[in-house]
Amino acid sequence: MHYVKAKGIFTSDYGINLYRGCTHGCIYCDSRSAVYNINHKFEDIEVKENAVELLKKELIKRKPCMIGTGAMTDPYIPLEKRLEYVRKSLKLVYRYGFGWACITKSDLVLRDIDLLKKINEKTKAVVQITLTTADDDLCRMIEPNVCATSRRVEVLQRLKEENIPTVVWLCPLLPHINATEENINALLDFCIDAEVKGVLNMGMGLSLREGNREYFYEQLDKSFPGLKERYIEEYGDSYFIHSRDDRRLRKILRNRCDEHGIMHNQDEIFSYLHEFPEKSVQSKLL
Repeated sequence: MHYVKAKGIFTSDYGINLYRGCTHGCIYCDSRSAVYNINHKFEDIEVKENAVELLKKELIKRKPCMIGTGAMTDPYIPLEKRLEYVRKSLKLVYRYGFGWACITKSDLVLRDIDLLKKINEKTKAVVQITLTTADDDLCRMIEPNVCATSRRVEVLQRLKEENIPTVVWLCPLLPHINATEENINALLDFCIDAEVKGVLNMGMGLSLREGNREYFYEQLDKSFPGLKERYIEEYGDSYFIHSRDDRRLRKILRNRCDEHGIMHNQDEIFSYLHEFPEKSVQSKLL
């Protein structure tokens, strides 16, 4: 861990990243890509020491809207348990009447369920959970340092009980590993039971480019001997690696989501995540 002074806090679409880097160890992580210019060891978390202060300054002067986090770094990395940058940010978001949408794989999000409920009463708080495999043993191989799928499903159920809307990122689905009909149906069963608002899937595959490609192949050699060579033979240096069964598997996902009234269109889901509801004028005064 190391600290830096940040010059700004918001991305162009009101996203924030309180940390840079991650210790979850997911073998496929696109955030390792060289294009993001993380000039330190990925596991050496860069902490924006003035992030909460910058956020407060921005929220005071801006019109309320949805604030998002988790696109680059899971906000609930273990370090958050001690530093509480996310929790401090949530308090500000609630205080100034903004909405909140985060993406995580961690059950640490349950620590902040009190604030998520308060925000949801005023405007909207959405928790997005990534699910990649229904098999906990496989989950521990491809996402080794974060809670397993079964625990994330418990998180979804708890959020459902508290009336906090959820979206599941059902990706990435790795060819020859978890991009299977059996796995997708099992994950969709979890989503249906948890009554998620949407299931977001970017295609049955994953992105590989300089930085994350090398790490991914290194991990394949450790856990799936011989599979790296199969990837190289089938896909070469392609940026997005599509499962050969992509079309059929995506149809299964669409049909099951339609059957249960779950959003699956990317544009529709992102529109929902960015939509800021003002539940009442009075709520702003609370």
